[in-house]
Amino acid sequence: MAAPFDFMTKSHNPGGISTRSKQTERRNSRRCKITQLMRIRPSDPGRDPFDDIRGTLSVSRSGVYFQSSVTTYEVGMRLFVTMPYSKEPAAMTHEYLAEVVRRHPLPNGLFGVGFKILMEMGLQRSFGVYSFGGK
Repeated sequence: MAAPFDFMTKSHNPGGISTRSKQTERRNSRRCKITQLMRIRPSDPGRDPFDDIRGTLSVSRSGVYFQSSVTTYEVGMRLFVTMPYSKEPAAMTHEYLAEVVRRHPLPNGLFGVGFKILMEMGLQRSFGVYSFGGK
């Protein structure tokens, strides 16, 4: 026979049906598992420069998650992110200012990195070389 204390400390689960505790969702918007090429650079000129070209794993309106072999990502680090990234001269891409909010090592030796988009810097276009004036 169980003591009254045992009833208060054990969860009562009639029929053995598992109940899951409700966790609040912290994300503000849904995520899409799409792959989109992006170019990532540190925005702080005092940091060691890198030019990381990666594909996204998960994207929302305000954030991106991806994997990288670059070890210098740190939480709080500001980034310039160009998405979608293309080497085509006429490609129209957007540049964003972002901040790293998540970084953790993965079993495959890479790092999982998440950043939130702080603001859009503007539309970026690559144009060919033009000659102005002269003949």
